[in-house]
Amino acid sequence: LPNLEQSVEFRENLQSRGALPDGIEEVLATLPKDGHPMDWLSIGIHTLGMAGGVGDWKEDALNLIARMPRLLGLIFRYREGRTENIPEDDLSLPLVGRFTHTLDIDNVDKAVMNRVLSTYLVLHMDHGGGNLSTFAGKAVASGHATVYSSMAGAMNALSGPLHGRANQSCFEFVKRIGTSDPAEVERFVRGELEARRPVFGFGHAVLRAEDPRATVQFALGEEICPDDENFKIIRTLREVAPRVLSENKKISNPNANVDIASGTLLHHVGLTDPEYYTTFFGWARVAGIGAQIVDERTKM
Repeated sequence: LPNLEQSVEFRENLQSRGALPDGIEEVLATLPKDGHPMDWLSIGIHTLGMAGGVGDWKEDALNLIARMPRLLGLIFRYREGRTENIPEDDLSLPLVGRFTHTLDIDNVDKAVMNRVLSTYLVLHMDHGGGNLSTFAGKAVASGHATVYSSMAGAMNALSGPLHGRANQSCFEFVKRIGTSDPAEVERFVRGELEARRPVFGFGHAVLRAEDPRATVQFALGEEICPDDENFKIIRTLREVAPRVLSENKKISNPNANVDIASGTLLHHVGLTDPEYYTTFFGWARVAGIGAQIVDERTKM
């Protein structure tokens, strides 16, 4: 990990790279507004590469990390038709602050939104090279496609409902439950299992205990929104679902995973459209996947 001096130097380096090349907004203005935000993100990353790629693994990876906050903020604005009076990018702000500054939503606590997003990004940044999006990005890079093409491929992999889009599906699942009453939650979970539908937010291919990223998010929720109705539902789910799922001996891990709480926290701070939730996952993974690509492509 960097010491304080190295951390400050790295942050200043990213700030110096953050300005978007010309032409990005003109491309976003042509995209269909009913297209999924993950498709917008993939196209946006490709556009950054065509407009500002330099053909160097590390330089392109750092430039992409630095430009993601503004790109994602503009994707929100253009997809929602809020193209008037977009604030000028403020490169002096931290990365998350640049996104929320661009987004510019009224009647939200921007400090709390920044805290939730910062936590989300750290928890989702990277978890090895075997998951689909990281593997896909690294595989594309192995053919010496650009960082931008590789990352767009990773975002396409992440967009599926069995990978990154599970966080969107999980929040939609929570909304369908609609109550935090334990008996009603248990009845709902059992009904989903009987109908052979997935119980979102539980289980993991590798872990055999509660996902520590879920534990962190629950702790944050208890601090900032303990009385939020959706948070009360997932609090009950956290207790009920593992007990019900563990009745099936074929389920090796019935515990909460990273997706269980993220949508609820994002919704609480004002990001109320779950279609965007996977784009935050994608934003985080740009750093983790980019680091792996740079490491593998620049080894002597």
